[in-house]
Amino acid sequence: MPVDLTGTYLTLDDGRPAVRFSRVYDHPADRVWQFVTDPDELEQWFPFRAEMELRPGGTIRFSGDPNVPDFTGRVLAFDPPRHLSFAWGGDELRFDLEAVGDRRTRFTLTNVLGEADTAARNGAGWEVCLSALDARARGERFEGPHAGPSGPWKEFYAGYLDAGVPSGAPVPGLD
Repeated sequence: MPVDLTGTYLTLDDGRPAVRFSRVYDHPADRVWQFVTDPDELEQWFPFRAEMELRPGGTIRFSGDPNVPDFTGRVLAFDPPRHLSFAWGGDELRFDLEAVGDRRTRFTLTNVLGEADTAARNGAGWEVCLSALDARARGERFEGPHAGPSGPWKEFYAGYLDAGVPSGAPVPGLD
């Protein structure tokens, strides 16, 4: 069954590969910022629980993924409620928020990839995670990133492969 892909594979100006996703939420930027920075909110849609020292250079402790051991990252940039970026494994995650009128916010997630062959895998993962965030923003419940390999991830992955997005990286829990 074909799926609608919302991510874009791109090469940044500095030559690094990335996947980017954008959404508009019917919430002010301060509320969307909570989805990104509050550990209890983030845990509802992000692949890990993330306990953050919210300052440039601050430590982030990632835990809770059943297929990946706990690890730490580092806050690279912090400009509330507009921008947060941090090191995440060998990748960099960037969250950018932009007000669209009084009560709406454009949310952009850019996963700067350490390796191009992770693009299809990560893109599929973010599709599932962001579906959970979309539901959360609407006040609905959704089985998030830990729904397991039988969840919609496989269809998204196949969609990214069909679209020619670089692939080949191992998939935790499946390889």
